[in-house]
Amino acid sequence: MSDAGDYKIIWNETINLIKKETDEQEFLAWFNLELQEANEREFTVSVPSMFYLDQIKKRYQAYIEGKIEELIGKRVMLNLVIRDKQSETPPENGEKSPEIVSFPPKTENSAPVQPSRDPHPQLRTDYSFETYVVGDNNSFAANAAQAIARNPGKAYNPLLIYGGVGLGKTHLMQAVGNYVHTHTDLKVIYTSAETFTNEFIASIHETERSKAAFKNKYRYADVLLIDDIHFLQKKDGTQEELFYTFNALSDSKKQIVFTCDRPVSDLKDFNDRLRSRVGQGLNVDLQPPNYETRCAILKKKTETLGIVIPDDVIDLVSKNISTNVRDLEGALNTLTAYVKLIGKPITVEIARQRLKDVFASPRQSNMSIDIIQRVVAEEFNLSPNDLKGKKRTQSIVFPRQLAMYIIRDITEHTTTEIGQEFGGKDHTTVMHACQKIEERLISNPSLESTIQRLIRNIKEYSAKS
Repeated sequence: MSDAGDYKIIWNETINLIKKETDEQEFLAWFNLELQEANEREFTVSVPSMFYLDQIKKRYQAYIEGKIEELIGKRVMLNLVIRDKQSETPPENGEKSPEIVSFPPKTENSAPVQPSRDPHPQLRTDYSFETYVVGDNNSFAANAAQAIARNPGKAYNPLLIYGGVGLGKTHLMQAVGNYVHTHTDLKVIYTSAETFTNEFIASIHETERSKAAFKNKYRYADVLLIDDIHFLQKKDGTQEELFYTFNALSDSKKQIVFTCDRPVSDLKDFNDRLRSRVGQGLNVDLQPPNYETRCAILKKKTETLGIVIPDDVIDLVSKNISTNVRDLEGALNTLTAYVKLIGKPITVEIARQRLKDVFASPRQSNMSIDIIQRVVAEEFNLSPNDLKGKKRTQSIVFPRQLAMYIIRDITEHTTTEIGQEFGGKDHTTVMHACQKIEERLISNPSLESTIQRLIRNIKEYSAKS
């Protein structure tokens, strides 16, 4: 067989066989594959990103090759390439280069592309897949969001995106909304949990007609995006309303996307039924970006702003700011303002001078848990082993909680990682400790000065180490 059309027929039949044998969500999420060229020995197939390529190789390459063999009676090799992207030289340290998401074109199952529409009034136009930089820290979440945008209500419903401040949760959520709004006639609603709460409270005191209008606004959405659902903790009435809204949308196969600053299992005073509904979908987390991803974010941002920042300056910023995307962009905005106001190019020395306070921040110093435990223990005439032990006397419990709170505040360690450093305690213990200190700060404002003094001591200790 040598005709290109014959190979296309074989490929289409292979995909049809796979579709029959796999779950619908699995098929929609992973088999966004396009045949580029083929011969009797090799089929070259394109995928939308490096993450897809790695996952297809690990999970499905042998399976797909087997299906082709069933059809033509001979073994062929599947050659995977990234769609619409030229090969890049890998970094010297061997890590994969981050990439800008090149959102895949419409597939057989996608909603039809509609004429261009006006921007969505609730969404930022710059929050798109094209401007979202993908690295190891967020590749799974980004690809899940793309699958949802192509097939809202079918692939992964609901989706919960969780992670710390400034890691891109809202960007990714709104990218889903922007894509659906641009490419379909579906009704997209974006709101924050705080706004949803305020509207619900206002509706309680209104007429029955106004109450119905509030319910209908959210229950007749095709895609509902709700930001920061951790805000709903202790708000029982709002949680109940969201539960019924969730059920109405889920029953109608409508897409729901939430963001949160932690896993839903870590939320306190949260409706168990709502927690179960959110947890039954796909929950994906965002981690702080690695060095390569930080460089890519800064380079992409400078292109968007139309300014020139030398590579050695980008390297300096990327090495000294490791917390989140928001901090990176804040540093870049500082440098951009300098360029525009002073009219001089940025050098490494100028960048170091303008960002010295940011670089010196405790949050950027990656201080070890061991140092923090040592400083806090010395403050209360204890040993680090006392903090790591199982004793629950008040003279030990409070310093232990304080140490956990400070670690959570000035480092990027997860609650699970922190718990392991305190004798293998559960992450819920760490969350409880942080909440206890927050409560004490409200009742005893002077505790804040103690915490700040401890952080200064920790910073000085770290500088000497």
